[in-house]
Amino acid sequence: MSFIRPELKQKFWRWREVLVGVFIACCGTLWAVTESGVLAAIGTSLAIVGALITFAGFQRTRFRVGSDGPGVVTVDERQVTYYGPYDGGSVSIDSLVRVELDPAAKPHAVWVLTDATGLTIAIPTQARNAEMLFDVFSSLEGIRTENMLSQLRSNPTERVRIWDAGRRRLH
Repeated sequence: MSFIRPELKQKFWRWREVLVGVFIACCGTLWAVTESGVLAAIGTSLAIVGALITFAGFQRTRFRVGSDGPGVVTVDERQVTYYGPYDGGSVSIDSLVRVELDPAAKPHAVWVLTDATGLTIAIPTQARNAEMLFDVFSSLEGIRTENMLSQLRSNPTERVRIWDAGRRRLH
């Protein structure tokens, strides 16, 4: 028996990193203001860490658009795998050459991941565990995270290139 309504629990769960960061920042600020010496320094450090966690959590929250879409995403040992109801596939993060957002796909927009061999995988933005892709995309060299998040929220009318590997160098 739960005392919290499922809708409210889902909202809290979506904002979990932000809530934890705010809590840590508040506790650190309280320590920094009320204590002195080493404890004040630790409190200041906690307040800074809490602010960073809040910022990162806010970006992750903006990336989450739902989890009621088709399929499941897993990320294991730098390998992104999508298990869909009709299709799926796997791509190595190291071999990615392009990430695109295709809003024309139905019923939900999809992330289109293309690897060096030309293999493409379309992952719905609302697939279960699709929020794991935020860490994958953040690890790509040269990606502009703010651009990715704004394109996701703006509901573009055509396919948008989020990231491109450019020319790969041997050395």
